[in-house]
Amino acid sequence: MSNINKLFTNTLVNENGQLNEWSIGWSAKDDLISNISGRFLRKKMWNYWCVTSSELLFSATISHIDYAAVLFVYIFDRHTHDFHEETLLIPFGKGVHMPQRVRETITYSSRNMTLAFIESTEKTRIEVTCPSFGAKGSLKATIVIERDLDMESLNVVIPWSSRHFQFTSKQPALQATGDILWAEQRYTLAQGDGFACLDFGRGVWKYRSKWNWGSASGMVNKKQVGINLGGQWTDGTGQNENGVIVDGRLYKIDDDVEWFYDRTDYLKKWEIKAAHVDLTFEPIFERKAETNAFIIQSSVHQLFGYYSGEILLGTGEIIRLERLFGWAEDHVAKW
Repeated sequence: MSNINKLFTNTLVNENGQLNEWSIGWSAKDDLISNISGRFLRKKMWNYWCVTSSELLFSATISHIDYAAVLFVYIFDRHTHDFHEETLLIPFGKGVHMPQRVRETITYSSRNMTLAFIESTEKTRIEVTCPSFGAKGSLKATIVIERDLDMESLNVVIPWSSRHFQFTSKQPALQATGDILWAEQRYTLAQGDGFACLDFGRGVWKYRSKWNWGSASGMVNKKQVGINLGGQWTDGTGQNENGVIVDGRLYKIDDDVEWFYDRTDYLKKWEIKAAHVDLTFEPIFERKAETNAFIIQSSVHQLFGYYSGEILLGTGEIIRLERLFGWAEDHVAKW
């Protein structure tokens, strides 16, 4: 385990359109320019936001996978277990522009769904409107996320080859406030109770892929803690996306983690293990997202639930988690 920062070069891709080898590695800063172009049908880009509180989990995403842009919004009530999701598919991504930098505004508006991730110096404002959102009616969300310029995050370039690679910026444990109105129900994100996580991805992928991803954020012994753990997609690359954010500082986990779970029953308890990681994950709800559209096939099992266990930081400090709310997923795709 290490908390030594790896400094990036400024751009992901070199003048020949291939991976800039000096960008490979990890950084605590998100200033890499994802300047990928060409490579039609192989580029995959997304801005995924997920917000949690004692009441709910709420997520909004703008993505572009060359074949199409895919926008989706979902909400989960932690008390009632009510869940709903709406997806908008835009062939070839007409009207959707994906910025090269992490902290750039991105918006899309139609009569069915409006999403705006608006960046200012130290804040992100999320605005979502869905006039028709399930049997309960409409959904409207306004969320403000604190984005201190000094706050560290987990930024990694994964090198499958010079032609296939991915830059990911994982940013858990961001303070979030605001309101989400789902028909007659209002959810208020209060200071100290609402936390946001950004998953920013830009890369050139092979047709087949699979991954695990887990994240959780909250207050742990009066410290603001966010975890990020991954697997499968980084195997054999010499890099991973494992780390912990504690009060705005990144502690990188160099070890790959092993994921143990039952693919015949995802709601059984999971285990996530490494030399410095000993966690269990207790699911309470399974979100399934299946796509089978000719050459695009995707199967996502995303579980919402609680992390418990220990993570040993490079400083020797042990972070002990007791039912920290978050998610874990198993994803297989042909895209």
